[in-house]
Amino acid sequence: MLHPANVTRRFIERCEEIGLPPVRPYDRHGAATLAHTAGADLKDIQEMLGHSSITITADTHTSLLPEADLAIAEAAARLVPRARATSENTAPEAEPEPDDAEHPGPESVPG
Repeated sequence: MLHPANVTRRFIERCEEIGLPPVRPYDRHGAATLAHTAGADLKDIQEMLGHSSITITADTHTSLLPEADLAIAEAAARLVPRARATSENTAPEAEPEPDDAEHPGPESVPG
């Protein structure tokens, strides 16, 4: 029979020999994190790991990588409306609102 420590040691040695990044043979957290960062749905990750609850999967196995954190922050920032400058020498001017926003119709008045 194989001793688990020897299997792990040999696995790590082989990874180093062929130039793979450092991983552990049973790294469920790492696999779930990479799958989530790559865009896998939490429900699919739950099934892959055999969890009885998606809450367990979300709470335990899906931390984000720094690159994913940055991508999320940048995507959120793109959603924020920006003021646009009218020329290089003037202060930014807010974008005009649609015509119907200035004169609300009866359907837009709270009632």
